[in-house]
Amino acid sequence: MNQPSGDPSQGAQDRRMALFSVLGQVPAGKVVSYGQLAELAGLGRAARWVGRTLSQLPADTQLPWHRVLGAGGRLSLTLGTPSGDEQRARLRAEGVTLHNNRVDMLRHGWRPMEHSG
Repeated sequence: MNQPSGDPSQGAQDRRMALFSVLGQVPAGKVVSYGQLAELAGLGRAARWVGRTLSQLPADTQLPWHRVLGAGGRLSLTLGTPSGDEQRARLRAEGVTLHNNRVDMLRHGWRPMEHSG
């Protein structure tokens, strides 16, 4: 640990802030997988941690949680649940097409290096 005498919760807070910072950059109409988001945030292979953390966001969050999908573009929130239905509605409103509970990652996937110029 870099801060042996520091607050042990600071590392977890730093991880959340890194995650939220990257998530906030995902543009409308684009999606990322949990694993890709973890990697972009410098968190390695922490896809499950990303999912758990996003599931704890407050209902009024401004972060675009709905743009985060399972591997291969799979919608992991269940159809017919409030959060699953909201995710699908938000994605459709942004022009993201859904087919068989999946999003075409080649068409809608966010590749930040392409946007950085």
